[in-house]
Amino acid sequence: MAGGGFAVDTPNNGFAGKITLSVIISCIVAASSGLLFGYDIGISGGVTTMVPFLKKFFPEILRKAASSEVNMYCVYDSQVLTLFTSSLYLAGLITSLAASRVTMTLGRRNIILIGGTIFFVGGALNGGAENIPMLILGRILLGFGVGFTNQATPLYLSEIAPAKWRGAFNAGFQFFISVGVVAAGCINFGTAKHTWGWRVSLGLAVVPAAVMTMGALLITDTPSSLVERGKIDQARRALHKARGSSIDVEPELEELIRWSKIAKSVKQEPFKTMFERKYRPHLVMAFAIPFFQQMTGINIVAFYSPNLFQSVGLGHDAALLSAVILGAVNLASLLVSTGIVDRFGRRFLFITGGICMFLCQVAVSVLLAVATGVDGTKEISKSNAVLVLVLLCFYTAGFGWSWGPLSWLIPSEIFPLKIRSTGQSIAIAVQFIVVFILSQTFLSMLCHFKFGAFLFYGGWIVVMTIFVIFFLPETKGIPLESMYTIWGKHWFWRRFVEEEADQENLP
Repeated sequence: MAGGGFAVDTPNNGFAGKITLSVIISCIVAASSGLLFGYDIGISGGVTTMVPFLKKFFPEILRKAASSEVNMYCVYDSQVLTLFTSSLYLAGLITSLAASRVTMTLGRRNIILIGGTIFFVGGALNGGAENIPMLILGRILLGFGVGFTNQATPLYLSEIAPAKWRGAFNAGFQFFISVGVVAAGCINFGTAKHTWGWRVSLGLAVVPAAVMTMGALLITDTPSSLVERGKIDQARRALHKARGSSIDVEPELEELIRWSKIAKSVKQEPFKTMFERKYRPHLVMAFAIPFFQQMTGINIVAFYSPNLFQSVGLGHDAALLSAVILGAVNLASLLVSTGIVDRFGRRFLFITGGICMFLCQVAVSVLLAVATGVDGTKEISKSNAVLVLVLLCFYTAGFGWSWGPLSWLIPSEIFPLKIRSTGQSIAIAVQFIVVFILSQTFLSMLCHFKFGAFLFYGGWIVVMTIFVIFFLPETKGIPLESMYTIWGKHWFWRRFVEEEADQENLP
């Protein structure tokens, strides 16, 4: 791919940071790996409401749905059913921890290739499943694929994008996640009435995997990753493609080599290095940001929105269509975030999104309490069910411009080179373990907490918004190699990080 001619100059430690055609194509291809995660998020909830799927694998759900004695919140309360969803995230947790060392050894781009290939096999196995063990095995393979791609892709995007536009380019990953969710919802809606519909829905996971994997064959790895693995000539060519053929890339290449040598001079294991005092703020963010993202409850709403809407009174088709609407709202709000994240900054979007989500969660909880009664025995009217959908659309919009894209961006940009891959692995692992726990318990929580489940997530949104206000420094427009400066200037983190020491020792 030739370095494109149209460009926007951006500062990057004095180097020419341009948006070239090569950068755009590379980022689109890499970010398209988000289709894998998004397709799975969108497909699993819809499939678990399809009668042929339930009849084949979970007939007890249909018996409960037909019973007048079962509370509407409890129809889908089945640990085996939730294992169908959550097993992917347990597998992703294991893979993301292993991906740290593998990514440093093989590079970001090759890990994306491996993840796409494994996901393809898992999708094919799920589409042809004849029993629950086959279903779970397919889900585990999907989890291995997502674990690799979710770890490598945000790093790839942050490393190859110019500093001034890093937020917008990194948001591409969440954009493709949202596209995957919407596409999966549309497919579920189109196949739900056919006896073979669930096979098509699950089996079509091979399509985004194939497209992304073939696309990844056409792009180069990031210059940082190539230098880290000693491939200097390839790194020089990658820089020329990314920055433009007319740009002198030698100063930037020399800077990357210098930081790489400093990183390699530290013989300590990256996981041990993460626990040093000067990396305390990085470690806290690696845990807190992905943890809080999941405690918004967004993935639970995405996984189980068809189950949820069917439970609160919408018909089967309307429930599937509602899931598509939520996905479309999330996609639209993400486009807004992409346009303003590098202008208004990360903190502004986090805070405004948190306020919006909190108000919507409280409103949904109050509405359900009034409409269905404290014990959940009253039948909710169609108008109130539609109002629940509207409130969740506003909630999804708040997530789409804040915790959605920014939770991938922040961990990928705050770590120095020597612990960047390790820090990203920790962040992804935290996300997967929290998703696993929440997805395994949500339907049971909905059964026992009823409308209170939304207050539970609303409380966490308050906590995470306060955390951002007090503890998250702004990272807008700061080159990756200069990111250490934000900690030394922060009112709390400066006690752990001495700026002068970092300037000498941090890669």
